[in-house]
Amino acid sequence: MANKVTQISREDLEELREAFNRIDTDNSGFVSDFELQELFREASFSMPGYRVRDIVEIFVAGDTNKDGKISFEEFVSVRFKIHRHCKSKELSETFKKTIHLYLSRREGIQSFGGLSENLQLGEPYSTSDEEKVAFVNWINKSLAKDEDCKHLLPMNPDGDSLFKSVKDGILLCKMINLSQSDTIDERVINTKKHTTFTMTENLMLAINSALSIGCTVVNIDAPDLMAGKPHLVLGLLWQIIKIGLFADIEISSNEALINLLFEGEELEHLMSLSPEELLLRWVNHHLGNAGAQPISNFSQDIKDSRAYFTLLDQISPKGEDIDEMAIHIDMTGINERDDERRAEMMLRQAARLDCRQFVSPMDVVSGNSKLNLAFVANLFNTHPALKRTNSNNIDTALIEGESREEKTFRNWMNSLGVAPYVNHLYCDLCDAVVILQLYEKVNVPVEWKKVNRPPYSALGSNMKKLENCTYAVELGRNKARFSLVGIGGVNLNEGSPMHTLALVWQLMRRYTLQVLSDLGDGEKIGDQIIINWVNTQLKEGGKDSQISSFKDKLISTSLPVIDLLDTIAPKSIKEELVKRGELSDADKLNNAKYAITVSRKIGARVYALPDDLVEVKPKMVLTVFACLMGRGMKKADG
Repeated sequence: MANKVTQISREDLEELREAFNRIDTDNSGFVSDFELQELFREASFSMPGYRVRDIVEIFVAGDTNKDGKISFEEFVSVRFKIHRHCKSKELSETFKKTIHLYLSRREGIQSFGGLSENLQLGEPYSTSDEEKVAFVNWINKSLAKDEDCKHLLPMNPDGDSLFKSVKDGILLCKMINLSQSDTIDERVINTKKHTTFTMTENLMLAINSALSIGCTVVNIDAPDLMAGKPHLVLGLLWQIIKIGLFADIEISSNEALINLLFEGEELEHLMSLSPEELLLRWVNHHLGNAGAQPISNFSQDIKDSRAYFTLLDQISPKGEDIDEMAIHIDMTGINERDDERRAEMMLRQAARLDCRQFVSPMDVVSGNSKLNLAFVANLFNTHPALKRTNSNNIDTALIEGESREEKTFRNWMNSLGVAPYVNHLYCDLCDAVVILQLYEKVNVPVEWKKVNRPPYSALGSNMKKLENCTYAVELGRNKARFSLVGIGGVNLNEGSPMHTLALVWQLMRRYTLQVLSDLGDGEKIGDQIIINWVNTQLKEGGKDSQISSFKDKLISTSLPVIDLLDTIAPKSIKEELVKRGELSDADKLNNAKYAITVSRKIGARVYALPDDLVEVKPKMVLTVFACLMGRGMKKADG
């Protein structure tokens, strides 16, 4: 059946795209409930409350896939539904005034969303199709040599093979490992038999592993992916690909990024920038070296391809190293009059750097910011062209990589869909907006009218953030009943690692145990209850392993976890893959990888890393056993 097409003017489209992009503060391509609430709170003083409620109700009805998020397509459809269903233009004008007021009061960077084939500007225009083509080409190139994907690749970018290819879960698991290596123990992937059961297991493994690396997976389950629902497949793949592209765009991974420091700028500020902001600064660094004008976004400012031509010329290998072959960029195309032909000529030069990925000439000319961001990230990862800098007068001791604990907490937050996206645990939490969203995730009500929201005015901005932090600590003490001795709002505002981690851990612990409390009819679940349950299950399953606490050294072998898995999910463990007896460090790590991956495969949302088991980190060990207890109790109830 043909898709219904909505005719919209270019002016309306551009206005709505700008509104959507600015509301979409976490750059997810969707507007979350939180972000929608922010829009209406920001503008509500200009309209009666009942009008706000009317619009919100239409938005809820417009969430066609009921995933709790509004896509750009749904956003535009709601705008026209409001106009179509109103006998007068009053409500429609109210919506329009809301958009104008919001845009006039809020500064923001361009984000990444687009139209699907249901929306039309004169003729069919499909960002989803463009993303599909870009992702297919990237996957074909990235997994070309993977034996387990031979039955899937190469995919045809012009058909629907991408949506069919995710059905057995193998491709998604491989892409996750490509983005974050060793996330999945590939021995656990069902690669031989493609039955409904084995494919469902693979998809469950992919979903839970995607969560563990920070993807937001809202109301996506194995049947959705098995059905190849395009918007869900594209949304999940974009998150996975983006995480991989951004993995090394941080100073702790590439100290040469210090070259991007402005004169007089503190290193701490550079370290606080998001990967998108660092990429923009990297491009402008090379444009500046060439005497070219800087750009401010990856949409409007790159449409003519001239900035790209200059960037390619600056980063192309110059043959300075013995084993490096110089590549001379042909700049004649920069003078081509036709934008699309100029873009094609630029991409031919990018191909010589093996970097013609993600964008077509039309994607450049149309300013598709999502795909252009991916194109630039791939350029950076392949040819950063930043020499190691002389670090005189720079305290490189400040450059520390993210700890495992910090990474786990950050991925957990992002998987819950907090806005804005958390790139750096401490500076991104210093206004407590994310922390307050986490309170709501653990059923602690937040009075949002008390919360100061970004963007903050230059005058008194830190005071506004401090007020939020003080409120967050008060909620923790008085409502959540957390132990926050010696922790004040100023500690969160200053990004104190010790104090921030203390609060975040209690939030994650509450979130993890919340499922157990729900299954236990509200019973408060403590550590000893979990330990007793684990030991009871092990004993009833005829296993010899028992644990005395979450610090028990036996946990370093992962055998208690593996034996528990074998008890609550029979046949999930292949004994030939388990090492017992005298174990080397490598044996322990292999057991841990296996245990964590199988846990996710059977449906446990485990965020802990294999090293947490090997090193017996009590906090993370607790979350593993708590998640398995939740899985076991659900099985017993069902």
